[in-house]
Amino acid sequence: MDRLSRALLYFRLVKELLRYDVMEAILGFEGVHRGLRRRVPPRRPARPEVEATVCEAVCRIVPFYWKRVWCLQRSVVTARVLCAYGTPADVVIGCRLAPFLAHAWVEVGGRIVNDSPTFQRRLRALERF
Repeated sequence: MDRLSRALLYFRLVKELLRYDVMEAILGFEGVHRGLRRRVPPRRPARPEVEATVCEAVCRIVPFYWKRVWCLQRSVVTARVLCAYGTPADVVIGCRLAPFLAHAWVEVGGRIVNDSPTFQRRLRALERF
């Protein structure tokens, strides 16, 4: 990925982080959920290297965001950008009751792309969108 494409990707990620904050503040989780379920057909064909590039870019941008980014926001943003780049991605929310643990991650083709694969084994998926 050349410098201009990478800069545009970073800009898109910041825009998506801000979009999430606005949607969540105005419409709550239901608005975020509804916005992610409404898939827009990708403008570009899927490319395998995009997954790693987008996930790496999210990891680089998140520490510089003005507030703490939780796993759900990170996952929604990652999935939206992956879908925009032609890679169908799902946000999965999972939990474990004892001791309680809840977490969100992104899957592409049933494979976790933005987090540790152990979450699939340790947590029960509650929602996939």
